[in-house]
Amino acid sequence: MEEQKYSDLKLGERGVIVSIIAYIFLSAIKLCVGYMANSEALKADGLNNATDIIASIAVLIGLKVSQKPADKDHPYGHWKAETVASMVASFIMIVVGIQVLVGAIQSVFNNHNEAPDLISAWTGIFCAVVMYFVFRYNSKLGKKIKSQGLMAAAKDNLSDALVSIGTVIGIIGSQFALPWLDPLTALVVGLLICKTAWDIFRDASHHLTDGYDTEKIQEFKQTVLSQYGVKGVKDIKARNYGNNSVVDIVILVNSNLGIRDAHDISTKVEDVLKKKHDVYDVHVHVEPN
Repeated sequence: MEEQKYSDLKLGERGVIVSIIAYIFLSAIKLCVGYMANSEALKADGLNNATDIIASIAVLIGLKVSQKPADKDHPYGHWKAETVASMVASFIMIVVGIQVLVGAIQSVFNNHNEAPDLISAWTGIFCAVVMYFVFRYNSKLGKKIKSQGLMAAAKDNLSDALVSIGTVIGIIGSQFALPWLDPLTALVVGLLICKTAWDIFRDASHHLTDGYDTEKIQEFKQTVLSQYGVKGVKDIKARNYGNNSVVDIVILVNSNLGIRDAHDISTKVEDVLKKKHDVYDVHVHVEPN
């Protein structure tokens, strides 16, 4: 199973690299056209993608570090490096999001009244389509390998596609005697960047503080209770190591059972949780009932 996990991380790297290439290409286009066409919204969108390059590189580094085997200082491995990388990416995004907000507000108060060239709208449409396909690719791959870092990247990809659509709406609206709509859209873009950063930070901090989905824990419990010989579950806890789940459970068995029989039941519990729920590691403690 461990070899499969490392193989999944390698696949995750591929998805992040696709994102980086797309962001480099799209940010260059948006910033160039944004300055030439005088579009505050497109420039803000381009800055957003430039930030995403740095954030994606952080995720890529996290994926690479996660593949390092356990050592003296990290006896459980380096799996959480992926989650730390997601949190770093969120910090980078929030800084740029605030910069975009400040720039948009300044543009509004500086009486920005010149409508941008319509080519900026076509640029936004093209970039939104490209980013949507990148999102589809990373989302599908992230779900397949259950990578928190790649799912965060996919969430950012979708946010970028929606931001580009919003940018297009603002630019087109500014053509109809509403030039203030372009900087207003830049303001919305900044808010969306901050919102995406917050979502990624919230998920990463939840994992790093050993938070876990309570519904999944209940599913684990029901699966264990359905095993022959298990009389009850006294306690069950779960935590994440990167994209891996680790479960600690105390089960109750018949007090008349011998050590070998009790051990066999605990082994069955371990095996069923690993096979049915893709749990990476299970620690079972047996108590008499």
